[in-house]
This record gives sequence, structure tokens and C-alpha cells, in this order.
Amino acid sequence: MPNDEQALFSKDDDRTMVAKVPWIDDEPKVLVFDVNETLLNFEVMNPLFEHIFGDKRVLREWFGHLVMYSMTITLSGLYEDFFSLGQGLLQMLGAIHHVDIAQADVQALKTGMQTMPAHPDVETGLQKLKDAGFRLVTLTNSPPNPGGQSPLEHAGIAHFFEHQFSIDRIRTYKPASQVYHFVARELDLPASSCCMVAAHVWDTIGAQSAGFTAGLITRPGNAPLPLHRLPQPTIIAADIPAFADQVIAHWRS
Repeated sequence: MPNDEQALFSKDDDRTMVAKVPWIDDEPKVLVFDVNETLLNFEVMNPLFEHIFGDKRVLREWFGHLVMYSMTITLSGLYEDFFSLGQGLLQMLGAIHHVDIAQADVQALKTGMQTMPAHPDVETGLQKLKDAGFRLVTLTNSPPNPGGQSPLEHAGIAHFFEHQFSIDRIRTYKPASQVYHFVARELDLPASSCCMVAAHVWDTIGAQSAGFTAGLITRPGNAPLPLHRLPQPTIIAADIPAFADQVIAHWRS
């Protein structure tokens, strides 16, 4: 582990780390899960990007733009739903890479965003947390799907969660603080009683700045940001079962 990371985290095993000086460390009553990449595997869309661009790595480029432009339109006081934004950015990347984007590809992207499977570890980890008595909800940038299944329902894991929150309700994207405050208000809890669980540091920083605790799931391509002046996740784990084990050991033992 690099020196900067050693200064901020203690390592329990190969799959978990705990912040030495957590930003907030109250035991949460509710665990608030991010959905895209944290619970659902968006890399199943690799074949679509391979088909369109001849390079599956463009998926990561597209996702980076999706995060950046969702933040941009919130900072600009504007709103476009996540699926529509994703479709528009696919067309923008087509122009950047000089690739024609067919309308069928645009629709296939939206379908892919709505039908991603859960990571194989998710059900086991969520069951551990439910068995330990934690309340579970989700908070996603994705909009509802009126008349159809939610991505969590399609993935077969919706039953673990008492509520599925979407930023579409307040038309403001994470990591704006009002998104996390909205969830806390809806749950009728102080922010300190909520723990954001996400695969993205920008999400954990936003949540902790709003008063939540946070857990970081280091899915491939994600890692802690070891800067002393930024909030560090209380728990860092490679997957949901490892996170569950550490949460139970940290707050329930």
C-alpha cells in the first residue's frame, strides 16, 4: 500500500480497509446503496460498445462523460434524465470518434441501462446485512421506469430494499448535498443515521459532506482518494459480502 494510503487506512485483509480517522463514525440505522456499478454490473454493455466503436473501453469513456455531464447540468441549474443524457452522450462520442451511431444503438443503450444484472456477490452481501438488522434503501441517478420494471426489479434484488430513491424526484444529481438531505428527510432520520454505500469516491465524498457515513466498494476501476482534507470512507471493501462483514464487525460487535 502506498505511503499516503497507509497514513489514512488500516488494512484488515485483502478485501477490506477501515479509515484510521473517519469523517463521521455514528452507527447508521439505514444503509443507502448506490445502484449503477455498485450493485449492478454495467460492464455487460461492453459488447454494445465493442459493436459500435470496435473497442469496449469506450464504455468507460462514456461512463466518465455521463458522470461529468450529470454534475455539469446540476451545477448549471438544468436537468435531463440519466437515460436520455446517456443516449445523447453516446451520440456525442460517435461524433468525437467519427463513428455513425444508429438509432437502434441509441435504443439498445437505454435498454442496457435498464436491464443490467446484479454483480454475483450482491445477494449474499445484502442478505448478511438484512440478517444483521440493517435497513436497506437505494439512491440512484437513474429515473423511474413508469409502467415497467426498475433496474433492481429486473436484476431480482428489489426485495432487499424498503425503498428505491431516485434523484429524478428532485431533478438534481449526486453528489449535490441536497440529494442526500432529501433521502434523510424522506426516511425521517438525521443524516448521521444514514450510510452511503457506493463504488464511486465522488458519491462517498458528497454523502459524507452532507453528514452521512460512507462505505466504498472498490469495484474494478475504483479506489480511495487518499487526500487528508477530504472525507475518507469509514469502510472500504472489494465487494458487498466483505463490506457486510466489516460493517457488522465495526458497528455490531
